[in-house]
Amino acid sequence: MTISENDRIAGLKNQAKRLRARLAGEGTRISHSQALELVAQQHGARDWNTLHALASRPGNNRPLAVGDRVSGRYLGQPFSGHVHGLSQAGQAGHQHITLHFDEPVDVVTFDSFSAFRQRVSALVGPDGQSPQRTSDGRPQMVVWTDGV
Repeated sequence: MTISENDRIAGLKNQAKRLRARLAGEGTRISHSQALELVAQQHGARDWNTLHALASRPGNNRPLAVGDRVSGRYLGQPFSGHVHGLSQAGQAGHQHITLHFDEPVDVVTFDSFSAFRQRVSALVGPDGQSPQRTSDGRPQMVVWTDGV
């Protein structure tokens, strides 16, 4: 199973939504399209259309490195952040990864309870997915590089 184009693009759009909300909270209002353009620039792309095209390329995943900008899903919640640490695991091609999220992620889906995480560790395979699964059968961690 590989990380889908839809997951990569959804992660980028999520970054734009968070940026827009953060700026609005500080008194600066921008449109969603302006937020998409700013996210594209943060990832080194000329504009949103270029970033979208690059994120849609099959095989966009390369080996992870410390400091890489990454996006993905942790316990079903979207995130963006950077690779804080990496080490090789005993299983072929697997790595222990420590990520630092740009914004804390609420890993609980109940309305009456929250548990925010900003730095997490997991085991991931060469496909960027953890072999551990949530109760609904999805990988606990799915991660891909944002570098385009």
